[in-house]
Amino acid sequence: MSDFFTRLATRDVNALAGWRAGQPVSHGAWLARVRAWAALGGRMAGTQVALYVEDSLEFGAALVGAWLSGKTVWMPADTLPANCATLALQVTGFWGDFPASCAPVVPAGGDDAALAWTAPAPGFPAMVVYTSGSTGEPAPIHKQLAQLTGEVEALDAQFGAALDDAEVLATVSHQHIYGLLFRVLWPLMAGRAIHAARHEYPETLAQALAARPCVLLGSPAHLKRLPEHLDWQGARTQLRAVFSSGGMLDADASLHARTLLGQAPIEVYGSSETGGIAWRQRGQLPDEGWSPLPFVHWRAGEDGLLEVDSVQAGPGGWHPLSDRVAALDGARFLLRGRADRIVKIEEKRVSLDAVEAALLAGGLVREARVLALIAQHQESHQRQSLAAFVVLTAEGAALLEEGGKNAMNTRLRTLLTASVETVALPRRWRYLERLPVNAQGKTTQALLLALLEPAPDSRPRRPALRVIEQDPARVLLELTVPPDLLYFDGHFSVAPVLPGVVQVDWAIGYGRAYLGLTGVFAGINALKFQQMIRPLHPVQLELVHDTHKNSLNFRYFSDAGAHASGRILLGT
Repeated sequence: MSDFFTRLATRDVNALAGWRAGQPVSHGAWLARVRAWAALGGRMAGTQVALYVEDSLEFGAALVGAWLSGKTVWMPADTLPANCATLALQVTGFWGDFPASCAPVVPAGGDDAALAWTAPAPGFPAMVVYTSGSTGEPAPIHKQLAQLTGEVEALDAQFGAALDDAEVLATVSHQHIYGLLFRVLWPLMAGRAIHAARHEYPETLAQALAARPCVLLGSPAHLKRLPEHLDWQGARTQLRAVFSSGGMLDADASLHARTLLGQAPIEVYGSSETGGIAWRQRGQLPDEGWSPLPFVHWRAGEDGLLEVDSVQAGPGGWHPLSDRVAALDGARFLLRGRADRIVKIEEKRVSLDAVEAALLAGGLVREARVLALIAQHQESHQRQSLAAFVVLTAEGAALLEEGGKNAMNTRLRTLLTASVETVALPRRWRYLERLPVNAQGKTTQALLLALLEPAPDSRPRRPALRVIEQDPARVLLELTVPPDLLYFDGHFSVAPVLPGVVQVDWAIGYGRAYLGLTGVFAGINALKFQQMIRPLHPVQLELVHDTHKNSLNFRYFSDAGAHASGRILLGT
């Protein structure tokens, strides 16, 4: 039996497995759920199952139970209808919190059969994870059991000695490779208590971090937005380590987190394809270098791109990546940007990283993402241009308020002319309060493209949209209504007001898109309109699907309070 399974099978049943809703869960109770999931797997035909469970303790039990019953687990990042349809072509069963249309199964509470702990072979096809899809559709990545257990052993060898019995708290989902490893597999192997729920709000996070010795798993998007007005003193006392992955953490964000939490985050660099590669903690060394994780070998290929060879990257020798590297002393390396972020604009090679760096250097921009767009030009010619998505500093926001968008566009384009070819200046600009992120804390290309204004000859009919939280039966969205929305016509001449019927229509439309709702509109109850929704003032829309009543509860709210709410009835 491999060391991972041996530890699980032989651990004291009275040991603490984790916490759920403030109550301790024993290792014995957790093992009972492993046996229940394994029994379920033993009764099912086929070897491929899809798994989506929000609760990290239950997810871990289902995962181990699946492996012990010989199942390969497909792990999607969400349960949107399109992903479920794709999974249905690959798996013979859906486990956990999938929509009812997938006929998901969960073992009953008393389904606790005897289990022989026979560990799968190292080459067992344990899991299929998905890339983040930051530049396109998420792609499936097949993982052998040895890749996952090898990566956990590398993490424990590098960081485990300093963590002792620290509990594991997270702001990231375990339905992605980073959260899976750090929030589920590594704690299970090391015997650290797992918090079943993800901390979505900084207020509850600050309280939880102050309770007992702990580790925080965050992402750059979460760490750089930790609010300064909360009391983090308890966290500074109890935290043993802060980890960040899923994207690059800039120096200002690292300093911000260190100031509030008492220590700089440990940044872990890797990919879904290769697993963990290297780590760094700013402030230890004067440069920005990365140190390889244990058992990881790296080199720069002939084209200057990183190549790695490790257990977690899998068999096959050296695996190439799209990141450019330069060697440092002591086997460390510097990252020099991604090769796939070099684009051609009218035969000129343009680095998107360089354009973003130039924007940040001007003092008016706090965050920037630049994408290359391909648009049809004339009858058959396609032309590539750039779009910039910008979060302004306080100074930049004041200038935008004073002069408007066109003036700010001109100001930033002028700023870029010192270092960017004229043909490569962004043609489209989008000014945001914050960059959109998904459940893994990543800003993806799809999320950014969804924020672009429509073509000048079409009036927008939808708001700018950002997904804040998403569960199978609930989604929380942020909506920013553009000032030229079609539905403002006639509502009213004094000031634009969003009509109530549009708010209801949006709730139904987004309920279908994000919660997979079916059925026709059959009525509406408890409809209230408390405050007007005005253009350019972000509001949040919470949608909750009541499966028993086949209804959709919605509410619009913002810092100003409640705007509208109601319960939409759905019929067949």
